[in-house]
Amino acid sequence: MKSWKTLKKQLLSNKGVAKEYRRLTPRYQAVSQLIEARRKLGYTQNQLAQKLKTQQSAVARFESGEENLTLDLLEKFAAALKSKVTILIG
Repeated sequence: MKSWKTLKKQLLSNKGVAKEYRRLTPRYQAVSQLIEARRKLGYTQNQLAQKLKTQQSAVARFESGEENLTLDLLEKFAAALKSKVTILIG
């Protein structure tokens, strides 16, 4: 069985896969940070959903990466998680 590190290296040797990986990296970094902030506060997805006035399933879709996070939505998530959005370009 291959390790994740070995498999990732093999997959990223494909230029198309590598390009898509780079394109999606910021999205998944943002999602990971939202999940970390939620867990740090001890919130369940349902508790966060209540603060956002939405359903738990919507939070789950965003956390899984199934739904695109707009800047407005990121700001709502951040406010509910007592955080702020910081964007670095460069």
